[in-house]
Amino acid sequence: MSEPDALRAAADTMKAVRDRCVWSQQIDHRALVPYLVEESAELIDAVEDGTRADLREELGDLLWQVLFHAEIASRDPDDPFDIDDVARGLTDKMVRRHPHVFAGAVATTPEEVLVHWNAAKAAEKHTRRSVLDGVSERMPSLALAQKVLGKAAQVGVVAPSLAEEGESGPASEADLGAALIDLVAVARSRGWDAERALRERLRALQAEVRAAE
Repeated sequence: MSEPDALRAAADTMKAVRDRCVWSQQIDHRALVPYLVEESAELIDAVEDGTRADLREELGDLLWQVLFHAEIASRDPDDPFDIDDVARGLTDKMVRRHPHVFAGAVATTPEEVLVHWNAAKAAEKHTRRSVLDGVSERMPSLALAQKVLGKAAQVGVVAPSLAEEGESGPASEADLGAALIDLVAVARSRGWDAERALRERLRALQAEVRAAE
């Protein structure tokens, strides 16, 4: 006798909860967002500083959020889709973006894999007019800065400080963390808002990217 499909059982459990739990019944996509943010943060904590048991539990909690959103979506009167539709879409996308695995293309280095990935993504997102399209402004500022710098490099825009410093700067991630704390300490001592400063510089960099395009 075959083992039951654990993912299907989880989806069925979510469906029963939505059907019979009065709290779950009144939640919509927007109301779930804070829980998604919280569970994502807890998963990051588990990855960076947790046990294997923590990691397994937090992956499950994040999966529950995906199942919850899919179950809500399945009951939309105008444009319903369910977890199977989500899974099929994901599978199709990953197959397209890995032609070196599924379609006979060749990629022997991570860089070659990225070429295939970016080509497939560009074909999927052909209506986008800028490399910045699709970059979420809701990302944490440092993560957004790293993303925008990568997009800027694609169109030949390099932040002046990077061009001037070259290979100088912190020698490790630990040194980088210390340097970032030092910069925030400087901002605090001078009454500056470090978050605002980074956001404003990012807006200027994004404008440079769009101008270069």
